[in-house]
Amino acid sequence: MLELHDAPLAPLTTFRLGGPAARLITATTDAEVVAAVSEADAAGTPLLLIGGGSNLVIGDKGFAGTALRIATEGFSLDGTTLELAAGEVWTDAVARTVEAGLAGIECLAGIPGSAGATPIQNVGAYGQEVSSTISEVIAYDRKTGETVTLTNAECAFSYRHSRFKADPDRHVVLRVRFELEDANGLSAPVKYAETARTLGVEPGDRVPLTDARETVLKLRTGKGMVLDPEDHDTWSAGSFFTNPILTDEAFAAFHARVRERLGADAVPPAYPAGEGHTKTSAAWLIDKSGFTKGYGTGPARISTKHTLALTNRGEASTEDLLALAREVVAGVHDAFGITLVNEPVTVGVSL
Repeated sequence: MLELHDAPLAPLTTFRLGGPAARLITATTDAEVVAAVSEADAAGTPLLLIGGGSNLVIGDKGFAGTALRIATEGFSLDGTTLELAAGEVWTDAVARTVEAGLAGIECLAGIPGSAGATPIQNVGAYGQEVSSTISEVIAYDRKTGETVTLTNAECAFSYRHSRFKADPDRHVVLRVRFELEDANGLSAPVKYAETARTLGVEPGDRVPLTDARETVLKLRTGKGMVLDPEDHDTWSAGSFFTNPILTDEAFAAFHARVRERLGADAVPPAYPAGEGHTKTSAAWLIDKSGFTKGYGTGPARISTKHTLALTNRGEASTEDLLALAREVVAGVHDAFGITLVNEPVTVGVSL
């Protein structure tokens, strides 16, 4: 294992923000990951796990403990069963499954980060979520000191959530297994309206896998959601806020606020989210509250391509970013009575 002290963490995050770690360990095998975690736990040392760094907001003071960068490698296909080491680059893994002619995660192309992070957040986009294809997660259980295999049901997946996110100090993901589909070179049924429209098909249709992946990459690039070191709109964590899920009663009150603010004919976005619940759009809320693309005058601003992404324009601090996030949260609440929830994990700071 590679060990550094007073090590910069900002370069390990897509925000390029945050202070140093007292100690940084890079692990390249499952055994090294387990050894590093066990050592930190035995010593009572605070531990920060880092994969691709695409979902982290680290405070300017850094992390006064051990940061463990999981850089394990492993891509294995056995028929339609895919196994990925936690440190595998997610977008590369998606590309390889498309090349292999297997469907199920093609619309998750271009999402930055590592494979091990996908079950934690139940990563999803453009009509797909990893919970639909994950069969098992192999993880180190910090409570029992054992490596365990958790079934899909045991992962307790829901919208951008899982048992791993609910209890972040319990499990360290080592490997993820997916059950994909051989549809003779075709994608899974296209579910997302924007994707179907761009492809020129109807929702529910299948298209060639490469077409699905390339279309999603094009859509994501247009929103600044594909990493590009030269494009400050991608110096972000992607979507900074989750889409609110409201009870029927709360949605009715929200709809009334919308009509009051935007006019009697105004209709907010609404998507089914289970019995008695409706999901609405955080991006729409932000825009209609007056925070348009490119909003801000400081070093942290809303993306010029997508209102849901907060960005570092090159010289921002974490406090600059949090000040913008708090302004947006307060503005949306004042306008529509909804409190947005941040999607990235915060370390040493909070909204």
